[in-house]
Amino acid sequence: MPRFCQMPKINGNEIRPGNILEHDGGLWLAVRVDHVKPGKGGAFAQVELRNLRNGSKLNERFRSADKVERVRLEQKDQQFLYENDGMLVFMDMDSFEQIELPAEILGERRPFLQDGMTVQIEYYEEEALSASLPQKVTCKVVETEPVVKGQTAANSFKPAVLDNGVRVMVPPFVGQDEDIIVNTETFEYVERA
Repeated sequence: MPRFCQMPKINGNEIRPGNILEHDGGLWLAVRVDHVKPGKGGAFAQVELRNLRNGSKLNERFRSADKVERVRLEQKDQQFLYENDGMLVFMDMDSFEQIELPAEILGERRPFLQDGMTVQIEYYEEEALSASLPQKVTCKVVETEPVVKGQTAANSFKPAVLDNGVRVMVPPFVGQDEDIIVNTETFEYVERA
């Protein structure tokens, strides 16, 4: 069973941020797209691309007549089992197959990965290209300033260190050893758990 969906070619002016394109022999994520209509000549899309395999960046100009191959990745939910020598081991929850991916695939979000957590992994054919954590995770505050009575929560946040070593800003009413919910995309406090 193929793990990706071959899409029809699209015109250069149909590229949108978040599209994955096959271009110059690589797989690229469209990060930013600016549509430019110069006074002379035809309109074009100025597209900032990021290589999904090595992270390199590229700025490319696509005219509306240019055809590009759009690729859809297959997304699978997989359960995190353990880490071994910088490799994260995940299990497919349907087939129980295990795969190993380098810890760098999660980038700066790596500290939020917890045992047994379900992670969405994107595949192109048999190759895992990216992994995304749930948007919100529960963490314990291990270090913060004590709660001050009478202090209102109006725009005054204080620093806190979580059980995974990540530093976040929390409202003044959050104390040490409390569980809080953190957004894994913005690294911001969401609410008490």
